[in-house]
Amino acid sequence: MTGMTRSTLASRTTARRPFRAARLTIAVATAFALAVLAGCAGGSAEQADPAPPAADASFPVTITDDASRTVTIESEPVRIVSLAPANTEILFALGLGEKVVGVTSYDDYPAEVADIAKVGDFAGPNLEAVAAADPDLILATTGVQADVIGKLEALGATVLAVDPQTLAGLYSDIGAIGEATGASDAADELVSSMQSDVSEIEQAVGSAEPVTAFVEIGQNPLFTAGAGTLLGELIELGGGDNVVKEPGYVPYSTEQLVKDDPAVYLATKGSATDPAAIEQRAGYKGLSAVENGRVVILDDNLVSRPGPRIVEGLRQIAEGLHPDAFGQ
Repeated sequence: MTGMTRSTLASRTTARRPFRAARLTIAVATAFALAVLAGCAGGSAEQADPAPPAADASFPVTITDDASRTVTIESEPVRIVSLAPANTEILFALGLGEKVVGVTSYDDYPAEVADIAKVGDFAGPNLEAVAAADPDLILATTGVQADVIGKLEALGATVLAVDPQTLAGLYSDIGAIGEATGASDAADELVSSMQSDVSEIEQAVGSAEPVTAFVEIGQNPLFTAGAGTLLGELIELGGGDNVVKEPGYVPYSTEQLVKDDPAVYLATKGSATDPAAIEQRAGYKGLSAVENGRVVILDDNLVSRPGPRIVEGLRQIAEGLHPDAFGQ
């Protein structure tokens, strides 16, 4: 029971009782599924209750999330579980780190998350571990977690899906998280700071001619980000012209890449790809980007996580495309 007393449990609102009761049901009714998921969890379940919030007249709040669901948060959350690294980074940037009582094994920033109980991995959160954290609010994403959201809601949990596809969407989602957690002022300040930094980068590359670019987000097979993606938007904002015009995240052939011949080859270094020794790959030696030494290695966490540090990712891209604009 995560170190909670009977009196503490008794003081919790009746709206959350179905979720607590369901914790007992999970182990019996879905034992096999949980046994599989449990292998993904790590860390200790012990975490002290954060101090209860002061009364806030802004609650309850109703939000339409990125899964087009209408979610009502009855009172200011004091225990939050995050099922995506980007969401965790947003929570900490809003000063809510002490309220975060569960994260995934993929969460690695800021350093404080190392001491927070792990509730499984990104693709397969452990429902029993999530329930054991006894959250008031769960921040999830869409895609691979769509099924998880339904299961958690069936247990009586309050779940907000956060999955921005554009920079404007990220700003909006930060505002929504601020509203859902009673941190609207902090959210406004964070968004304003991010917008200011983005404007500064745009001004630095504004007078430069766009540079043709390709971004590798996976290899074997080669995967890239095309039109309508957040990463594609970052390339444009950074003064680039993405050679990939197909929408979404798509596979790409070496033959098409050679035909496109980008001036700059961007490559993320992370769980899906290691761009070391790109010039040694078959067919790559003739690329202009390789011949001219314009292969730029990006930090995957900065350019792929839709959180506050996306601005740092944008700067990496802009500096790679237009080093002269940044005195490099």
